[in-house]
Amino acid sequence: MTSLTKQSPSRRTWTIAALCSGTALSGLNSGMIAVALTTIRGDFKLDVASVMWVITVFYLAMAVLQPLMGRLADRYGPRRLFVFGMVVIALAGILAPLGDSFIIVCIARVLLAIGTSTAFPAAVAMLHGIAETTGGSAPKMIGRIQMIDTGAMAVGPLVGGLLVTQLGWESIFLINIPLAAIAAASTLLLAPKDPEREKSPIRTTLVESDIPGVLLFGVTIVALLMFLLDIPTDPNWWLIPIVVLAGALFAWRELHCTKPFIDLRLLAANTALIRVYVLFGLVNMVFYGALFGVPQYLEDQGFRTDAVGLLVLPLAAATVLLTPLVERLIDRRGLRNALIIGGVGFFVSAMILGFLALSTAPVVVLLVAAAMGIPYAILTISLTQSLYVAARPGETGEAAGLFQTARCLGGISSTVIVGISFANGTGPVDWLAIAGTVTVLAFGYLVLAWIWRKDKAPA
Repeated sequence: MTSLTKQSPSRRTWTIAALCSGTALSGLNSGMIAVALTTIRGDFKLDVASVMWVITVFYLAMAVLQPLMGRLADRYGPRRLFVFGMVVIALAGILAPLGDSFIIVCIARVLLAIGTSTAFPAAVAMLHGIAETTGGSAPKMIGRIQMIDTGAMAVGPLVGGLLVTQLGWESIFLINIPLAAIAAASTLLLAPKDPEREKSPIRTTLVESDIPGVLLFGVTIVALLMFLLDIPTDPNWWLIPIVVLAGALFAWRELHCTKPFIDLRLLAANTALIRVYVLFGLVNMVFYGALFGVPQYLEDQGFRTDAVGLLVLPLAAATVLLTPLVERLIDRRGLRNALIIGGVGFFVSAMILGFLALSTAPVVVLLVAAAMGIPYAILTISLTQSLYVAARPGETGEAAGLFQTARCLGGISSTVIVGISFANGTGPVDWLAIAGTVTVLAFGYLVLAWIWRKDKAPA
């Protein structure tokens, strides 16, 4: 192991900024693509269900890769993996504008997912070395990185709206090239070098990564999505046996694998943790249903893309602004009460979404977005803290990885909601279908959170 050289607090600040410039690209791209869907749909002559695949492939790849990337960071060095991720992001930025088909755009989105999924686990792994050399607090540094990531998602629609309006949808991919280059260069310059590691063949890493389980998981999700998205037009019933068979083989594999992709035994032994994942998945189904549905609805009602980016800003910006207040609420009222308070607000805000069918006046859109963003901030922070309460000692890292997988599955499910609801158009009646669906889901969250409160778990 190489010795660590002491560094100044000011260098620590710049190092964290370098890492944030890379980790923020995931949230930024999620926000930018939300306001580019209508333009991409028009350029490639797609329906809503088809264009949603550009979202689905991203979150599916993220769900599969998040647990793996943490393992690769430990084995091959987090600094090395972080820079590799930035190179992949830059390649995605080059590929998408060069392609003349929607498939190329989806491939570029998969590359973006590969690159961005390396950033957060690699950055977290580097924080231990940074804390040792500067005397800083690793948990506080993680909090700053999470804050920047959420802030990037908040400004993503605004940045994306301006880029799409002025330069076309290709620009939301091109902007990743300089941003990834800055992140890679600054991290190489500022972050501590990876300690020497025992060399490990890539074959060993692949064997330990449960590739069969990953593939079966992917086949199950993709087949299910293909069936659900085609329900309004021409359901492919032959996909159902594939879903059942792949799902059953996946469960069997995970129960008999030494190092499973998703540890089903871990979940079965901890019902409180399962409930955290279910609640977090429901929350993100509702939130991303709004994030990906509102821009398409507004643009088809005649709004400019840059105006839409500004109007949906409160959806994610509330998390950045309200974090200190939410933490104070949790300290005073406790996690269970915060989950209930946020759930009530989420249910009410889901019902308020229906008002957009009556009016899309800018002030109405801003109020509706803020109404959704405020309880989302409460629930995201509360559920993140609930994760660490529910996870048993020694299982926190794996539990956190599955937490991100739950977020991705929520994002994937939201594409089904939007695709089915907008199958026949994007008018007020179609918007009511989205609003009604997410209201039912928000009510389901509230019921589960209330049962959790009565069960008095977690404390």
